[in-house]
Amino acid sequence: MTDHQEHTVTGQLVPSSRQPDNRITHLHRQWAERHGVEAADRLASAEQLADAVAEQLVPQNTVDTYDKSWRVWQRFCSTQGFPETEGSRGALVAFVLWMLREGRGSTGYAPTSASTHLAGAVVRLRKAGIEVTKDDAGEARERLKKLATELKRHGERRGRGQAPAAHLDGVRQIAVTCDSSLTGLRDRALVLLSFHIAGRASEPAGLLATDIVAHERGLRVSVVVGKTELSVREVAVPYANVTVACPVRAYLAWRAALEATDPRFTKPDDPAFHTIDRWGHVGGAMSPDAVTATIARAAERAGIPIRWTGHSLRSGLATASRAKGKDALVIAAQGGWVPNSKSMMGYMRRADEWDDNASAGLA
Repeated sequence: MTDHQEHTVTGQLVPSSRQPDNRITHLHRQWAERHGVEAADRLASAEQLADAVAEQLVPQNTVDTYDKSWRVWQRFCSTQGFPETEGSRGALVAFVLWMLREGRGSTGYAPTSASTHLAGAVVRLRKAGIEVTKDDAGEARERLKKLATELKRHGERRGRGQAPAAHLDGVRQIAVTCDSSLTGLRDRALVLLSFHIAGRASEPAGLLATDIVAHERGLRVSVVVGKTELSVREVAVPYANVTVACPVRAYLAWRAALEATDPRFTKPDDPAFHTIDRWGHVGGAMSPDAVTATIARAAERAGIPIRWTGHSLRSGLATASRAKGKDALVIAAQGGWVPNSKSMMGYMRRADEWDDNASAGLA
């Protein structure tokens, strides 16, 4: 079996430098006995192709999370004297305890972060051909849940919690306080469009000009950098009744002003949103972090007392839509959520908890 194959992924030849893992080596021996060495080589190459395709289809932010989780696992193994290449039941439970007690040095991780790192470490162990059974990984997750409950019971709160949901008054206030400079036009368009598509910060960051098409009733937005299959979606954004807070007018005004500064911004593959420095110089596409920072600054400038993030606009759309009586399926389609998504339903409960309340009106 060859150690280096070239695989065709999304129309490109992608050389694979991966050494065949234990699973493929074992399969190769079985195939060679049944079908001969030449056929076994082809089947093993197909296995590596399947792995390469799977790797390319994993979103970059997920890859980054796995990398970070693996570094946390390596640090745990180094400080506790565990081998990195063993994912036993005891090692995983010890990993959970270590993360909650001292994983960040003098303090422990928040349970949500610990859960992410546990999942990432398990994925990486399995990708390396190391057996981690479902029962062992499941027990570590259950121990984490119970330990997290104990932390709450003892009054310990960790992590930032959920991003505060944006509200309509705040979104409109941001729109009003954005000035007519190129930066102000961009900020207004970014906040309003992100809110109306329920966008994660990575989604407006990944939009190209050609992904946003004017329609007589608004804009058609092709969100192509979604985190999941459902979040890659087509979103219709209608004109709003309040002119200053209209996402359609705001986006068209931003693009018209941008394109007037330089013909190169008229190209279809131009980023929908650009970085702009303090001197007004236009740069390349905004990163997700730049989108989050811009939203936070715009909210602070508008006098919103709680720091908003990119996710505030996403959760805010679900909350505000629910408060207006929109159906859950319509909200899910707009934001690319799975119908009855746990996270989406959590956002919507914020809108329901006062009006649809068991004790409301009883006294």
